[in-house]
Amino acid sequence: MANAPSLGPMATPGAIAWLTMPVYKVTVAMGDILKGGTNNSISITLVGSRGERCRTTINYWFLPGTGSCPPTPSRFLPTPHQEKDMTMRCEQDLGRIVLIRLHKWRLFLEDAWVCRDIRVMGPDGTLYRFPCYQWLEGVTTAEVQEGSGKKLVDDELEILKQHRQHELKAQQEAYQWKSFIEVWPRCLNVGSILELDSNVQFSCVRATNFTGVLIFQGAFHLLAGFLLRPTFWKSLDEMRSIFSWTQGREIDDFFSYQFFNGNNPIIIQHCVVLPAKFPVTPEMVAGSLGGGTNLGKEMQEGQIFIVDYEGADGLLRPITVQVGTSHPKPVDNPTVVVERRWSHHVVCVPVLSQTLGPTSPIFLQSDAEWDWLLAKTWRNADFYSHQVLTHPLRTHLFGEVFAITTLRQLPTCHPLFKLLVPHFHFTLCINTLAQSVLINPGGVIDKGSGVTCKGMLLIIQQGLEKATYTSLCLPDDIWHRGVVHLPSYRYRDDAMSLWEAIERWHKGLGGSCFISGIVAFYYGEDVAVSRDAELQAWVVDIFTNGFLGRTSSGIPSLLRTVAELSKFLTMVVFTCSAQHATINNGQYDLGAFLPNAPSSMCHPLPAEKGKAFLQHFLNPVPEVDTTANILVALFLLSLRLSGVVNLAPPLPCPPQNSGSVGLRNPKRCPTRAWVHITHGYPQAQDAPGTYLEERFMEVEPHWLIRAFQGQLEEIRDRIEERNHWAKLRYNYMNLLETENSISSSTPDYSREAT
Repeated sequence: MANAPSLGPMATPGAIAWLTMPVYKVTVAMGDILKGGTNNSISITLVGSRGERCRTTINYWFLPGTGSCPPTPSRFLPTPHQEKDMTMRCEQDLGRIVLIRLHKWRLFLEDAWVCRDIRVMGPDGTLYRFPCYQWLEGVTTAEVQEGSGKKLVDDELEILKQHRQHELKAQQEAYQWKSFIEVWPRCLNVGSILELDSNVQFSCVRATNFTGVLIFQGAFHLLAGFLLRPTFWKSLDEMRSIFSWTQGREIDDFFSYQFFNGNNPIIIQHCVVLPAKFPVTPEMVAGSLGGGTNLGKEMQEGQIFIVDYEGADGLLRPITVQVGTSHPKPVDNPTVVVERRWSHHVVCVPVLSQTLGPTSPIFLQSDAEWDWLLAKTWRNADFYSHQVLTHPLRTHLFGEVFAITTLRQLPTCHPLFKLLVPHFHFTLCINTLAQSVLINPGGVIDKGSGVTCKGMLLIIQQGLEKATYTSLCLPDDIWHRGVVHLPSYRYRDDAMSLWEAIERWHKGLGGSCFISGIVAFYYGEDVAVSRDAELQAWVVDIFTNGFLGRTSSGIPSLLRTVAELSKFLTMVVFTCSAQHATINNGQYDLGAFLPNAPSSMCHPLPAEKGKAFLQHFLNPVPEVDTTANILVALFLLSLRLSGVVNLAPPLPCPPQNSGSVGLRNPKRCPTRAWVHITHGYPQAQDAPGTYLEERFMEVEPHWLIRAFQGQLEEIRDRIEERNHWAKLRYNYMNLLETENSISSSTPDYSREAT
């Protein structure tokens, strides 16, 4: 037998039998996570196609300072993954190793343990890998299947089929549905983050950093006297004292820019006919359009675009409508084209009226200074639309549905589970936390905005009724809104590049890539898609619990082809990564100067023009304490907190942009002295294309991931080059700004933790 030692002449039959037993070399690795070690007993059982080896205890406890890695000063610091090597002899050849059982036992004190993976070298030199990436708590046994991606039909052994059934049953008991609000997408049935399974909770570091920053920001505003002042602002200078790191936002160019490339860039659409509720006449906008044209001509030529925040029976009033027109000019420098285009060929027409009709006041750029400034400030409908629909509903709530259905319907060995799970890290935890402090009665939205909790419930209800598969699939949405050729639409340009990189490879680079490649590798033909019972159960669960079974949504309840599956998976990945990043990460940048995105307006709308002055601007905006509370919330929502301790120096502040109107001043970046905080500049280890949990074992998925990473780097380089020359950087879909999941956090199993 290979690797068997030579036998001496006096060897007994028993010794000979022992020395000739099949030998299995086992390596067990601990996860790279704070407090991931244990002093409890860990043992292992090998299960093969021909039998199994009895439980064998690992010789050493998983404590820092033991194993194959250098020791660290404290058990309470994360370490590089620690490994334990052991040799197991069996009376017979177990055949192909298909399953591992990990047993955790304690005598007295509980000490949870996190396992990264197990590797087994068989007698014939075959290496079997078992990705685990889970916590073991209490006296328990965890079964881990060999790491090759397998659909249900691929498992031939009865023991593996039973393992899949038992795993799914346990997951469905652990992750049950509930209705937070009857007409909302369903969510996880827990009352607080304390009830969450350890595998979906924040890491200890992440939770500490989150709480610490919250306390720090709250204390800052409290000591500055803002949190305890339920009064209006006294002057613009006083308002600037809290917004001292921002520049002015009175410039019309930047006001218009935000409808295309701000926090809520998915509302603007091509306007063929002005709505009847929008009483704009050609004469009103003739001066802004310039000579030689008129509103009808511009509309006929497809140069008019509109933003309409209609919804919830007036709860999103005042409706703000923005009409823009742009004439491309043959200028060599593209930066100049953007500047001239926005400076001279945009007309913004906010409608300020709760009851729209012929008598509604129409405010124009040509109006008096305070009238026009007040009109631009009175766009809190955008805040409601973004903070209730675009951000929570279209990313967080749908992302939670995708996460729960994946945990409930796909076993860990399923190739689609391996593909999707990195995009759900800590999503369930951040959403559960939001239910407790953000969208609950008495929470931030209820107390800090004019929409109120009751209004928010109705808005999300109507938003869900209008949510469609078309609007979630970026190429279809761009076409449906008629903005395929809209100039200077950076959101569309970058989002389409990322969508194509996620779904397929460009023809010029040959072949399919990433999701299309993954699907082609594991499914091959359409019939394999339609016959995958676990996949079909996953889709039905999303349709039923995410979209409440509404066929009008267009969400499929059955996937029949490889192309349909690839598109659906791309929608899920894009929603949980790039889409969330672009509508989340700029909240503090664009909202730190609150009049730019007011959370509420405290006085009735003006009934006529020409009578506004300074106090009319100061009184409607949120009170001082409300402003401070909203700023703390925006800071946390757009903050980048790592889930691991990073001892490297913090990244430098981004260079200041000339003309960056209303953006956070990089010279006033938040302090990073006590934890590693990245505000808009995340660590590369949690960017899209980075899969820290090595779940795929086959060569083909690894090649596809590397190709995907190369495509993302090309997109990043193009964005960096464009931003280098741009007066206003649009960077929220840069690889450096985009996360893998809706959590703004890094997974806990990183090999980079040092």
